[in-house]
Amino acid sequence: MTDTNHESDVAFIKALAELLRENDLTELQVKRDYGPDDSLNVRVSRGTLAVAPAPAAPVTAALPSPAASSSAPAAATPPAASDDPAAHPGAVLSPMVGTVYMQPEPDAAAFVSVGAAVSEGDTLLIVEAMKTMNHIPAPKSGTVKRILVEDGAAVEYGTPLVIIE
Repeated sequence: MTDTNHESDVAFIKALAELLRENDLTELQVKRDYGPDDSLNVRVSRGTLAVAPAPAAPVTAALPSPAASSSAPAAATPPAASDDPAAHPGAVLSPMVGTVYMQPEPDAAAFVSVGAAVSEGDTLLIVEAMKTMNHIPAPKSGTVKRILVEDGAAVEYGTPLVIIE
C-alpha cells in the first residue's frame, strides 16, 4: 500500500509541476489528507523566479535618498522600510497561490473595506486555490487601514493582502 501511495504521490507532484508551468505560476502549495495520521504536504516552486527584483527596488530607492540628503540618512531609511507592505506588522499575507475574491458572491457586499473594524477570526477575503474557496481570517482585532489587492487579482504565497492596525 505504501508503494501505491508513493507512486500516486509522484504522479500528483508531477501534475502539480505541470500545472505550475502551464499557468506560469512561481509557487504552488497543497496539502493532501489520506487519513487521521496520514497526509502529504507538497510545495512546488520555480527557483528561477526568486523575486530578486522586488528587494532590489527598495534598496535602490533607499540609496539615492541618503546621497541627496546626507544630513538625514536615518530619516530616509524608515520611509523605505514602511513602503514595503509585507514588512508592516499588521500585514495579512496570502497563505497560498490563488485568486482573490473580496466578497462571498459577485453581487454581494465586500467582506471588509478601508476603515472597517474587524475582530479576530472575521473573514477578510477569499483566496480560491484549485477550485477551493479559502476564507482568510483576520489574525487580530483592529481597523482595516489598507487593502492591497483587487477583486479577481492573482496572488502568490506571501503576497500582502490587507493591513490591520
